[in-house]
Amino acid sequence: MHIHTSRSHDPKGGSETPEPVFTSRRKWLLATGAGALAIGGLAWWRWSRGSDDEVIAAGRWNPDSEARLARFYPARSSELFEYGRAETPAAAAARYTNFYEFSQFKWCWKYVGRFQPDPWKLAVDGLCRQPLELDLDDLYQQFAKDLQERQYRHRCVEKWAMAVPWTGIPLAAVLQAADPLPQATHVRFVSFDRPSEAPHRATSDIFPWPYTEGLTLPEAMNDLTFLALGVYGQPLLKQHGAPVRLVVPWKYGYKSAKSIVRIELVGREPATFWNTLNPAAYPFQSNVDPAVPRPWDQSSERLLGSGDVVPTQKYNGYAKWVAGLYS
Repeated sequence: MHIHTSRSHDPKGGSETPEPVFTSRRKWLLATGAGALAIGGLAWWRWSRGSDDEVIAAGRWNPDSEARLARFYPARSSELFEYGRAETPAAAAARYTNFYEFSQFKWCWKYVGRFQPDPWKLAVDGLCRQPLELDLDDLYQQFAKDLQERQYRHRCVEKWAMAVPWTGIPLAAVLQAADPLPQATHVRFVSFDRPSEAPHRATSDIFPWPYTEGLTLPEAMNDLTFLALGVYGQPLLKQHGAPVRLVVPWKYGYKSAKSIVRIELVGREPATFWNTLNPAAYPFQSNVDPAVPRPWDQSSERLLGSGDVVPTQKYNGYAKWVAGLYS
């Protein structure tokens, strides 16, 4: 995400140059005799993009971990959800990601090498009768009957979008296993916090680490809300939020916390990462809405892979599942 915060927290950069802009600039530089600069720019462009194979390989886990989980893939495909557009190529989705623990820029795939998604512990606790502490094997085995693949659209507040097949578990199944108490009203999500494995986290003190997000309990229990463990028929790549991330397809992408270590049931609206930095630009609810700029005009979106620009749909096109939450 290219994030606007208040001036005291304003990070530099946040997105790579769009390819058409870069191409036009390169032609101009060559035409004016600045060939050396253009060549340098081309080298940078190639460095930041990498080949498709490099981008995918960078996010893979160690072979032993992947082999141990291979029996869960591919999961059965849900027939309830369809993209309504072309699927984003796997490399395009893996190349262009937001994961501020690793980089403020889009080439997070270059910096995930030290990150270890296995072993992992996920705690589900707070206002519940049956708190859970699950390692990856527990998580997969306890919810094996709920494991499925879903075609979901994903919309970033930066106006780019993708359509990817997530493998995972309805969050409601996990929360029901924890048995929320009546006083629970919201769910808080906490991401990993390991500076030794996350370069930008280790060098940046302007952000309220660890990354946190939140939903109301009815939002968290909605059929669409998904705890993703895989993508494109394999465990999540590191830059996608391995080994477990939230997917909330009717909200802007920053609501879908990555690399989660804790899911906490709470009795009030929790503070969240970007809302803490700039509450006006990143309100707690943050539903996709083309009529509300946050902080840019949101009436259209650019599709990763094809570059096509299409109109933005309210609730990202999922109104029939979620509009009733806000009536």
